[in-house]
Amino acid sequence: MDDTADTAQVIIRPPLAWGIAVIAGLALDWLVPLPFLPTDLPAGWLGAMVFVVALALFAWSIATITGTGSNVPTNLPTTTIVESGPYRFTRNPIYLGMFLGLIGLAIAFDNLSLLMMLVPFALVIRYGVVAREETYLERKFGDVYRGYRSRVRRWL
Repeated sequence: MDDTADTAQVIIRPPLAWGIAVIAGLALDWLVPLPFLPTDLPAGWLGAMVFVVALALFAWSIATITGTGSNVPTNLPTTTIVESGPYRFTRNPIYLGMFLGLIGLAIAFDNLSLLMMLVPFALVIRYGVVAREETYLERKFGDVYRGYRSRVRRWL
């Protein structure tokens, strides 16, 4: 069995997709600035708070997975179904953290282009990553994964 046979075979590594979405949003805003928030709103602080919540969810999710001995990177095999920590509430807390992080940056920089990048990023994650991960986990863990999937929502 080659090294990639026991992975989800996602179309793009999620952190790379997130980085591309951020760069694209910043570049579009540089070309055509599109503010979307009232000028009297403390957008920097509000966005920073959302970003910190996103970072905390992201870190908690990663710590939970690594604490079980499983792998976080999508190009490595999953060794167990994690049902503790944030995985009790959502099957994809890392990606939710990424979505929130993008929203936090959009608010902090009052950048509508960053917010609009949420749509293609979410589509790539949902269909190019999560769908493939779900197929892989069902194939690898069978009823254990199906039971988890029936108890915990994909997102919230």
